[in-house]
Amino acid sequence: MVPPATLGASRIAVSRLGLGLAAVGRPGYINLGRERELPADRTPEALYARSAALLDAARAAGVRYVDVARSYGRAEEFLARWLRERSVPPEAITIGSKWGYRYTAGWRVDARVHEEKELSLVHFTTQLAESRALLADRLALYQVHSATPESVADAALLHALVGGRRAGAYRAAGLTLSGPDSARVLQAALAARVDGERVFDVVQATFNCLEPSLAAPLAAAREAGVGVIVKEALANGRLTAANGRPGDAGLVRALDAAAAALGCTVDQLALAFVLEQPWTDMVLSGAATTEQLQSHVGALEIALTAETRAVLAAIAEPPACYWATRSSLPWS
Repeated sequence: MVPPATLGASRIAVSRLGLGLAAVGRPGYINLGRERELPADRTPEALYARSAALLDAARAAGVRYVDVARSYGRAEEFLARWLRERSVPPEAITIGSKWGYRYTAGWRVDARVHEEKELSLVHFTTQLAESRALLADRLALYQVHSATPESVADAALLHALVGGRRAGAYRAAGLTLSGPDSARVLQAALAARVDGERVFDVVQATFNCLEPSLAAPLAAAREAGVGVIVKEALANGRLTAANGRPGDAGLVRALDAAAAALGCTVDQLALAFVLEQPWTDMVLSGAATTEQLQSHVGALEIALTAETRAVLAAIAEPPACYWATRSSLPWS
């Protein structure tokens, strides 16, 4: 069973492993291996069925946090439907969502543009109303999606974020980080105040053995009482058996050997690396199948050795290189 956890000083109840619906709330995403993991006919009803199966399995395993976003197709809608159909009590599942991107793919995998970003006060107000129309008082955490230096310095927006928390629209305000400027954005976010009140209660950041550069900033955030959620612990599939990229052949060989030495799978190895960080409150699973979710839960039992840590340290990439590769991954 997945053990419980809390998000920093907010004390919001979560679990050591959370479930994200980015990969199953819309037909197209950038994770590797989707052609094998998802049904060929990715209708809304088919993806709701997959989402519901994952949510059922996650709840049974002790997962009590679900991550969605306005831009994840119908993820919020799917989650709201599942909560209603299963009569899930509020205390059983904690929900976090995000605003800032709008979904523009029209339920197509081959869309030219899948999402558009706008971190304006008007967009925050609009998307918060949309999220609450579906999730109502179940929304515990609301986050700026891929925050920028400009967004965490926008006084009107910061006042609105704090105002939403004070008004009870959500219990905690957060931000997610993406890209090589993440450390700079996090530093500014930690300093953000409205009338002396901290703006951001939680940070959700990319961290994995290929891109570990935020370790010290995230440790500092946690020390300051900010809850830390790790996303993309599997590097969009690069740290799984689905990685068939020719440029990652050496990486795959190293990971296969290290996982075999521990008697685990590559995805479990990568998740164990993140879970052992002392500042990690929760790691998100982006599982697209219940089998993947079961494997991710198994990572909680994996203990790394000094030799394994040395292997993982050796495969880390410069942040600019990592993010350039991520940007090149196709929507599928």
